[in-house]
Amino acid sequence: ATVSEPAQKCCTEHIQPFLASILEELMGPVSTGFTEVRSLFDKEVNEIIQDFQNTNDITKLKENVDQLMKLPFNSVKMEPCYLKVNLLQELLQDLKSRFKIYNIDFVIQRTQNFMQELMENAVYTFEQLFSPSRQADSAKVATSIEKVKLRVLK
Repeated sequence: ATVSEPAQKCCTEHIQPFLASILEELMGPVSTGFTEVRSLFDKEVNEIIQDFQNTNDITKLKENVDQLMKLPFNSVKMEPCYLKVNLLQELLQDLKSRFKIYNIDFVIQRTQNFMQELMENAVYTFEQLFSPSRQADSAKVATSIEKVKLRVLK
């Protein structure tokens, strides 16, 4: 009871007015990072489509889809996505001094973990939706891959 009123007053006067602008500022790098994840998935699936259209090889297609399943754990390919979120380091430095925010690295690491999880979900969903289409005739496979990709991206 003794602390409640001063704490509410402090939050109302010194924190709440800045929350919207802080959130907006932080969401820039986060959104850019997640957009990069989406673009990477799109690019990788487009390469699978193009490779299949060039070779018409079902065995190679299976290998490519298996490689796609490993994408979330491929640090080299995921690195550009993670780098977008590293911009939070600079943004959070200002907030750290103003609002006593600690564990900046934790915020960045958790965001990168969510990005990896999003990619895991995307490739898993792709694989689950595409699996039945692998048995289709080769003329329809590329179209099927494209449809599944678009569905996952939605």
